[in-house]
Amino acid sequence: MPSNRIGRINEEIQRELSDLLRTLKDPRVQKTMVSVTRVETTADLHYAKVYVSVYDKEQAGEVFKGLKSSGGYLRHELANRLSLRHTPELVWAEDHSITYGARILDILSKLDIPEEDGQSEEGADE
Repeated sequence: MPSNRIGRINEEIQRELSDLLRTLKDPRVQKTMVSVTRVETTADLHYAKVYVSVYDKEQAGEVFKGLKSSGGYLRHELANRLSLRHTPELVWAEDHSITYGARILDILSKLDIPEEDGQSEEGADE
């Protein structure tokens, strides 16, 4: 099944890139916390879209400039670590899911939900 193979490749690329980002010496990437949240590789393995979450949103632009300039090095290191016929070109994308989740959590915490008296609604109908 090709989709299962692509899924395994995506996980392996994500794992290796997460490890490689810790060793990257680019100061634009090192000065803030960066994490690879997911990878989506095309079926022909020519491109891998790497979703990255940046902790400090003000530094996100600089972080992505650093990642783009380090793309060749990261791709070369991926080729050394993975046994693929063709190492995909890395395309960087910002992942907003952590920000979105924090916003939802904030909205939920502001809701005024009355506490239950210990009786369920089903018991009240009887």
